[in-house]
Amino acid sequence: MDEIIPVENITSLIYQIRGYKVMLDKDLAELYGVETKRLKEQVRRNMERFPEDFMFELSQDEHENLRSQFATSSWGGTRYVPMAFTEHGVLMLSSVLKSDKAIQVNIQIMRAFTRLRQLVLDSS
Repeated sequence: MDEIIPVENITSLIYQIRGYKVMLDKDLAELYGVETKRLKEQVRRNMERFPEDFMFELSQDEHENLRSQFATSSWGGTRYVPMAFTEHGVLMLSSVLKSDKAIQVNIQIMRAFTRLRQLVLDSS
């Protein structure tokens, strides 16, 4: 089966924040082919599905620290702090986005999280 998104492309979008491996709302929205605003709307409509160990909003300091790690201006200009989704939160996204593409993208994202976990185990 052809990968719609190479796992390597996804692993570069996984960050370590608050001790969790997470993906940010803007990156997930791009992968799913939806606007970040729409992704956030669906999450807010279904908050009971996203406890804090599934999704959290970055603090202003965390947001600034993450932005400072990138030299590109594409990180600037957002008025809202990003939502960060753990692996379980990403899984839950497919149930609220309800599209075939969301399901296929989630499969690839789960493979990326699994690959990162395996890399950590292999290096131990």
